[in-house]
Amino acid sequence: MPLLSTTDTHRSTDMTTITTTPEQLIADSRTRIDAIDDRIIGLIQERMAVSTVIQEARIGSGGRRVHLSREMEVLSHWSDALGKPGTALAMTLLELCRGRV
Repeated sequence: MPLLSTTDTHRSTDMTTITTTPEQLIADSRTRIDAIDDRIIGLIQERMAVSTVIQEARIGSGGRRVHLSREMEVLSHWSDALGKPGTALAMTLLELCRGRV
């Protein structure tokens, strides 16, 4: 689905013109955001499950549940990609994935 700016109120498709009001554009965009959020939540739940597997394997082999240098790598990755807010997101993500074992 192409992105439309608030100034794109008309789209032509073949021989018809579709008028998009700002209200409809906002409603459609919010629907897309809700779908994206659902995918993000699913990916976070998947990440939590994988993290649990890693923690169980680490503990089962006599290691610690948390690997601090790995967490620093994750923080750096998110920070590099998204800046300071990325660090905050990564901290929350790590918190969600810790302590499930």
